[in-house]
Amino acid sequence: MPKLIVRNTTPNDIDALVRLQREVYPHIPAWQHDRVAHQIELFPEGQFVAFYDDRLVGCASSLVIQWDEWSEPHTWDEITAKGTFETHDTAGYTLYGAEVFVAPLLRGKRLGHALYEARRRICKTLNLRRVIACGRLPGYHKVADQMSAELYARKVLWGDITDPVLSFQLREGFRYCGIMKNYIADDHESLGYASLIVWLNPDYDASRPTGLQPARDAAKDMPR
Repeated sequence: MPKLIVRNTTPNDIDALVRLQREVYPHIPAWQHDRVAHQIELFPEGQFVAFYDDRLVGCASSLVIQWDEWSEPHTWDEITAKGTFETHDTAGYTLYGAEVFVAPLLRGKRLGHALYEARRRICKTLNLRRVIACGRLPGYHKVADQMSAELYARKVLWGDITDPVLSFQLREGFRYCGIMKNYIADDHESLGYASLIVWLNPDYDASRPTGLQPARDAAKDMPR
């Protein structure tokens, strides 16, 4: 029986990961090898791949940010530094979900749940306050002539509409916080809109530093 495995991304996974991304998003420019390698170098704990039957079938990438600096409207390119993750900040308390995708033919196999669970797990392990992401609204283009993106999202919340991404994120325990405009300009299905969502870490301890802060402080104290 095929086995699902989720683990941290390694450099050996990059070529297969980029090929899968091109398959999932044929109309959105795919990452390049060196960009993914840089993500792994900056924050290896936050990068995950899913394997099913020994084949790479999913990915979740994330970085840590100071949310106060990004709580105003922003684009995907801005908050991820165009996917380089140069905005990763070890002083931050927020895990930002930059990307999640799974092989189209394996949707329904709970791959997305496993990848989201990996994110929640690293959020708890590092004692981060929350996970924040901006999710695509791929069903919106079908009804954009009938309603605003805000109303579309509310109808998903009410159960009147099912959106492939937002409905899934709500089932995963995320809270809807609003709409971001022009988030990914090339996302024509969403018409550039995205839903801002958050998951709060129930184990967050404000009296302790995060798992990244001691390493940051140690790096500062190293002789140069």
